[in-house]
Amino acid sequence: MSTAAGTSPSSAPSLRVAQLVPRTEAEGPGHRFALWVQGCALRCPGCCNPEMFAFERGTVMTVEDLAARVLATPGIEGLSLLGGEPFSQPGPAADLCERVRAAGLSIMVFTGFTLAELKAQAHPDVERLLATVDLLVDGRFEKDQPETRRRWIGSRNQVMHFLTPRYSPDEPRFSAPNTAEVHFVDGKLVINGWPELANRLRP
Repeated sequence: MSTAAGTSPSSAPSLRVAQLVPRTEAEGPGHRFALWVQGCALRCPGCCNPEMFAFERGTVMTVEDLAARVLATPGIEGLSLLGGEPFSQPGPAADLCERVRAAGLSIMVFTGFTLAELKAQAHPDVERLLATVDLLVDGRFEKDQPETRRRWIGSRNQVMHFLTPRYSPDEPRFSAPNTAEVHFVDGKLVINGWPELANRLRP
């Protein structure tokens, strides 16, 4: 498993980040801070974020700075981690989620691994990251199985795991229509949300 640059004991824990959207309703329940990590070894065909595959790209940001930025964002319900692959950087991702969760915000993570695969790794940082997660969407993206009914899910094989009582699948917002959003973040056009629709909006 790969780890982020800047995570040695002599330096501050850091994540290699591909993209940030400080406030979105397209990446989980409520208004959320969405963070896409850089790097993914799974490289699912048809992924809507192939530019996030390479581990050497993106921007290295300290966990301290990221946590401060999340917690300074008013009116958000939680943090969503996407990618790339969040479990490719489990130590710093766990550090970030622990800080955010301690402040009362919820955690949602999208991963290409299945929950069974993550548990089978028996990696302490993977276990620590999983312990912070309220909602986990797991499984490879299958381009030939686009999901059209469930919200925030890319393909039909993927599963949403409710790992804590914080959310319930019976909540009406979990069955609302899927959406995509367009944002300008740091002068850059960002399109996020339901992968099929987001891909149609891209030039």
